[in-house]
Amino acid sequence: MTCSKEQRKRLMTYSKTLSQEAAAAKAGLSLRTARAYLKTGGQQLQKKEWKYRQTRKDIFENVMPQIENMLGINPGLQAQTLMQWLIDQYPDQFNWSQRRTLERRVSKWRALKGPDQDVIFPQRHIPGKQSQSDWTHCSELRITIDGQPFPHMLFHFMLQYSRWETAYISYSESFDSLTMGYSKAVAELGAVAKEHRTDNLTAAVKNHGNLHVFNERWSAFMEHYGVQPSKNNAGVSHENGSIEKSHDLLKNALDQALMLRGSRNFASVSDYETFVRKILGQRNAGRKQRVAEEMPLLKALPLHDWNDPREVWPTVTSFSTVSLAKAVYSVPSRLIGHDLKALIYPEVVLLYFGNEVVQEMPRLPPGAKRINYKHIVAHLLRKPGAFANYQYRDEMFPSLVFRQAYDALEKMSPEKRDKEYLSVLNLAAMTSEHDVEAAVKSLLDAVEAPLFSTIRKMVVPKRLDEVPAIFIPAPDLCSYDLLLTHLTSAPKEIHQ
Repeated sequence: MTCSKEQRKRLMTYSKTLSQEAAAAKAGLSLRTARAYLKTGGQQLQKKEWKYRQTRKDIFENVMPQIENMLGINPGLQAQTLMQWLIDQYPDQFNWSQRRTLERRVSKWRALKGPDQDVIFPQRHIPGKQSQSDWTHCSELRITIDGQPFPHMLFHFMLQYSRWETAYISYSESFDSLTMGYSKAVAELGAVAKEHRTDNLTAAVKNHGNLHVFNERWSAFMEHYGVQPSKNNAGVSHENGSIEKSHDLLKNALDQALMLRGSRNFASVSDYETFVRKILGQRNAGRKQRVAEEMPLLKALPLHDWNDPREVWPTVTSFSTVSLAKAVYSVPSRLIGHDLKALIYPEVVLLYFGNEVVQEMPRLPPGAKRINYKHIVAHLLRKPGAFANYQYRDEMFPSLVFRQAYDALEKMSPEKRDKEYLSVLNLAAMTSEHDVEAAVKSLLDAVEAPLFSTIRKMVVPKRLDEVPAIFIPAPDLCSYDLLLTHLTSAPKEIHQ
């Protein structure tokens, strides 16, 4: 029953010469509305205040104080749980048909008296700043390959600003799958963003209680591309919201395309991958303008792929070590002074002398060292006085048992400690480290000194005082004559 000021003015003008029906029609009003305005002399009608009238008795009136008290103690209680409690407490008064009413009451309590909720702050996406990646399971797509179920995931990568995306079939959330997916994605894009965001993947993050830090391998991988790694807080997936939302949109697009296709079966994995690439191309087609804005702000790819080895030519120092990628490795002393070729892979390092591989070892992070005691111990044994202040002395204890042996020898005889220990260590290098360690442990358990002479007797078999006499009797040639006699007297059928 409202109208504009102009309508009221026309109504009052026409009502002087025309009937109420005609004046209402001329003013564009219903007859009922026109009559209401004519009664007030064309003045604006006063709106009636709406009043809530409860037509039924409130069945929760007596129990709501209890419900509110329970919610105040445990705000996470759900209406379904509270309904079950009411049915258990008052079986004659409540039943499940009243659950919706209780849900509205609980919702109202949360809005008026409940605890504050987390506020999500919308972020301004900056071109070239960040890319995101994550895996998404695709079981709901119900893909089959040659009639067989095809359980798989998609490694999903996107730029946060332009929303350019790509995806690759994946089977596990491993480090290799993560690095391969990222490498292929940035190679397809032709550039990298300054920052890359993941969630708390075990492939990239080490969890130490409440402390979550990137592991060395993922940090090294990101450093190779000149990218700053970042992650969302544990359990707060909306901080990685761009890729999370894009998961749903991509899978919905794939599902719709599968419906149009009329079949979810593919002849091979490559055919399915071609199908996924087609859908990604369609989705990226509308993002070309924003991609064009973002590309100049992205960083160039490194000259070499992550898996390509870096070739360096170290010279073996007089310490019998080489320094590679800011890490120190020991090598056999016979190579001192020689130039070697080193191929540094992401996981391993290969050392060549000419075309021959002389050593293979796991790659260490910058600042680490790996000294093989077998390369050094024989030389230290000739100069035991150098061991006390040896720069890499801590690397000369293959296990905790050897360190305990050294400490036990120090308590027994500090002046003979180094030579005794180096003799034991040299015995481990010449025979079996496992056997020597077992012998040392048994002596320590028996509270006996782990002396070299004692351990040698336990590890090395006793030598025989005399060389055993070996008697080989001369063969009896008569047995051969007897054999020939039997053969010549045998029937002709046998010879045939």
